[in-house]
Amino acid sequence: MKLTILLLEGPYNHEASDSAWNLIQAARKAGHEIRGVFLYNDGVFALKDKQDTKALGIKGFMASMGALVDFEVEKVYVDQQSLQERNLSEDTEEPVKPKVLDSAAIRALMVDQDSIVSL
Repeated sequence: MKLTILLLEGPYNHEASDSAWNLIQAARKAGHEIRGVFLYNDGVFALKDKQDTKALGIKGFMASMGALVDFEVEKVYVDQQSLQERNLSEDTEEPVKPKVLDSAAIRALMVDQDSIVSL
């Protein structure tokens, strides 16, 4: 199965980013392909490094982003408007560099996905 992960929630809203990471790991171990990770709305906060989520008992997505390469996830897309509304940048030193797209381009890519898991 080919999966796409749509992360809409920030790491402090609830466990969406932690669940996304666990889903990626489990899906890859089961032989499924992760076609991409889309960060949208508050999901763009997953790009911020140095977030301390330990007190919440969850793993921050950014802490795991470098490991996406190990799970053959090469495509991370970020909504440009979501970044701008939150005064964030896509800059990261992780091996998987997010590609910033406008909402129309993200919607166009979503149409071509087999299965989308929204968190």
